[in-house]
Amino acid sequence: MRRGIDWRRAAALVLCASLWGAWGLLPVQAGTAGAAPASQLRCGWWENPTPSNAWLNDRDGSWTVGSQGGQQAEGDWPSFTDAQWVRTNGYYGYGCACLRVVADARSQKVERILSARARPLAACRQDRHLREPLRPE
Repeated sequence: MRRGIDWRRAAALVLCASLWGAWGLLPVQAGTAGAAPASQLRCGWWENPTPSNAWLNDRDGSWTVGSQGGQQAEGDWPSFTDAQWVRTNGYYGYGCACLRVVADARSQKVERILSARARPLAACRQDRHLREPLRPE
């Protein structure tokens, strides 16, 4: 005996799948159209020497977050206390931070900051893979 389609059940499944996809809860296969790039956790020296210029220097290199008059990553920059920040140019300077980002590995440009957390300066100073930025004399 052939059964008909339970339209209420089918509609509920479609609605659930749509919501799960919108909330990012459905797995996406690599290489599919619309697949979101993977996020990365990057920790190192956050430098903001002048307005709108910022980058993160970690063990893999220098990641451009923003350049004055050019590309600016989406998302919030880390917030530093006075104890976590070294001033080099008025209020501008550097600190130690971890950022969860979406970045282009080839160009080493950060496209989006998902989260940012300032860390004590000692955390970066004790990491032998990182070089503290130079302070202007």
